[in-house]
Amino acid sequence: MKLRRILGSLSSLATEKLSSSSYFSRCPSRQIFTACSSSSQRNAGNKLSEALPGNQVKWASLGSVRNSRFASGFTPLQPKPLDSIMDLERAKTKSPEELTSVWDDYHLGRGHIGITMKAQLYRLLEQRASECRYFVIPLWRGNGYITMFAQVEAPHMIFTGLEDYKARGTQAAPYLTSTFYTELSETKDLVLIRGDVVFTSKLTDEEAKWIMETAQSFYLNDSRYKLLERFNKHTHDFEFKDVLQALDMPIL
Repeated sequence: MKLRRILGSLSSLATEKLSSSSYFSRCPSRQIFTACSSSSQRNAGNKLSEALPGNQVKWASLGSVRNSRFASGFTPLQPKPLDSIMDLERAKTKSPEELTSVWDDYHLGRGHIGITMKAQLYRLLEQRASECRYFVIPLWRGNGYITMFAQVEAPHMIFTGLEDYKARGTQAAPYLTSTFYTELSETKDLVLIRGDVVFTSKLTDEEAKWIMETAQSFYLNDSRYKLLERFNKHTHDFEFKDVLQALDMPIL
């Protein structure tokens, strides 16, 4: 079953606003960055519902809301351009390894996530995402899991709770957004990835990073990508237990 595009209202992704304080005033060794971002929490207001486990999930039932524009009830903040985060002229003098290190350090413990990937891998992800924009990812908590619904509109990836998406349709809001910055892909063979937890009461930073990396793995790993293709192109043949097995999670 092919899915209609439903992310039009989120072409500008939610990010935290810049704080008024200079980043390098607190971190002099990281002067490649121009400013810090606020890590203040925002309350989601609703308790996260658990997705139905295993084969009880009826993926075809998503059709009723897949035809709607995702998160039209959510007011996005303006996206943060890379040159507002990083001094791109200074970045030109750094090696890919140095850039990776400072990018990771800059986002550490700040309510945001910073990861990187090779430009070639991003091009593969972008190509595959153009054909398969949607997926579901189980997030293990305690003795069970919740299911996240991932949607890609390159260079952005958006995540929300599956049950929230099914229940609220156009009023569903993202829990987590990520942006792929390609400005250094040609000169440094590096794509910088920034994740912003929109509702910190829904996800921890550690959970958000795991979700981002796991979602990317389903686009970049050939075996896992077959499951992603099945979800997007052969919905009725898709079995959620196959995703659980791929992630070494128990089938409840």
